[in-house]
Amino acid sequence: MTETMTVFKHIDLHTHSEVSDGTDTPEMLLEHVKEAGIDLFSLTDHDAVKGAQRICQSLKAGDPCFITGAEFSCKDQEGKYHILGYGYDPDSEPIRKLVKKAHSYRMDKVKSRLFLLKEKFGITFPESELAALWSLDNPGKPHIGNLMVRYGYVKTKEEGIEEYINKVRTRTEYVKPEEAIRGIAEAGGIPVLAHPSYGDGDQLILGDEMDARIRRLLEFGLKGLEGFYSGFTKVIRGEILDFAERYGLYVTAGSDYHGGNKIVRLGDTGLTDETEWPDGLRRFVKDVRISGQA
Repeated sequence: MTETMTVFKHIDLHTHSEVSDGTDTPEMLLEHVKEAGIDLFSLTDHDAVKGAQRICQSLKAGDPCFITGAEFSCKDQEGKYHILGYGYDPDSEPIRKLVKKAHSYRMDKVKSRLFLLKEKFGITFPESELAALWSLDNPGKPHIGNLMVRYGYVKTKEEGIEEYINKVRTRTEYVKPEEAIRGIAEAGGIPVLAHPSYGDGDQLILGDEMDARIRRLLEFGLKGLEGFYSGFTKVIRGEILDFAERYGLYVTAGSDYHGGNKIVRLGDTGLTDETEWPDGLRRFVKDVRISGQA
């Protein structure tokens, strides 16, 4: 892999499809990645590997290189975390068990949100719409927000999420970060903390608080940090890269592209043609399992 690393000039290791809360099908995402000139990418749907499997089945000679990915929503007594998994075997039992558990918690959360929206705000939807919602792989806030727009409760999806959905607090369970990290590792993958400085809602985690969070996750087997991200300032990015160097962690780069559900462009990671890749990013690309033709 060392000899081929130089071909990866444009990468995006954090994207979503309609398998979770994006608007592209996995196959459409692959086409958009090619159009954007991205050499190496990953599909990191929430609590799901189905989209990554479909990408693997769609790859042809000459396509961009691909890394299997997923993003698991985690929570424990210390807060919320999003744990990215890269290069895992999507057919392995550990990742399947992890996805099944995370999916069940996600569905419970949707049910609770719909119940509370009805109880608190009188917001209801026809049974046919609810049946369609349950048929989705991983329904979430954007799907409910779009329904609210369709039935005239709000003018935009964003209004529905901010003014209603985020104001009904659910007590559903979450996968614990150590469970996600363990499941990814046992499936042959690399566990990485997504957008490390962003916690719950508008929470911004920096300095000693970030250090403590990273050290705690290291005890569970965390191997990397998402050091380049579309929402990072130069200061935040610099701090995360410093932590990665201090603890010898891998570094990844992702946009968090969601298609039409987010105003983020594919490839908007903070990496530019002039950016010198940190050692952690070089090591990640060298060590992670990559599929496809460069």
